[in-house]
Amino acid sequence: MNDHEQFAAECATEVDAMGNDQGFRDLSQAWIDRAQELRYSYHFRWMGLPIIQYPQDIVAMQELMWRIQPELVIETGVARGGSLVFYASMLELLGRGEVLGIDIDIRAHNRAAIEAHTMARRIRLLQGSSVDAAIVAQATEAAHGKKVMVVLDSNHTHEHVLAELQHYAPLVSPGSYCVVMDTVVENMPDRLFGDRPWGVGDNPLTAVREFLATHPEFETDRSIHDKLAVTVAPEGYLRRRT
Repeated sequence: MNDHEQFAAECATEVDAMGNDQGFRDLSQAWIDRAQELRYSYHFRWMGLPIIQYPQDIVAMQELMWRIQPELVIETGVARGGSLVFYASMLELLGRGEVLGIDIDIRAHNRAAIEAHTMARRIRLLQGSSVDAAIVAQATEAAHGKKVMVVLDSNHTHEHVLAELQHYAPLVSPGSYCVVMDTVVENMPDRLFGDRPWGVGDNPLTAVREFLATHPEFETDRSIHDKLAVTVAPEGYLRRRT
């Protein structure tokens, strides 16, 4: 075993210990709950645009993209465009690829900011419901013959996320990932979500668990959320095996 292999093995052992440390997990969840109350995730930008993600998940996605070298990243949920710009900037570093951003309502000021960005040449926007047949057909066409990653981050109800998984997970290339954001909702008190239609028992994690029960070609990569500890996507990093 060379030095690089030994370091990787030591890290894997340490990450496994973190995942099995209930006290550490409880501390992390308490931090996440308080961070939600303070709107922590809203306060970061990527290349000028609000990204609305935890820094830990941004780093995890960077690691995955560098390892996978995708040619297409499909993201449902555009918001203010920072995550699209992040994925596009990674593809720029890789010297390849396109980001396809899908949202039912791409507001005019957000579209203008995205289209004026220096990374816009690697971004394509589709407006419409991510589960609409016409939108799915366009995404499927874009994915044909490419190495694909998928990020699901739109409507967080069980029904919607499960439908997204059924439509978009098949587009993921073997060895690549479908990342389902905001699975953390299942672990947080309902009071933190106000009038949102999702909450405990009805959220992305419940959809992920139902999906995995009938799709053995996917598995949860526990090493990622064990490593991050603070993440909006516990159990949400889904690796396609075959």
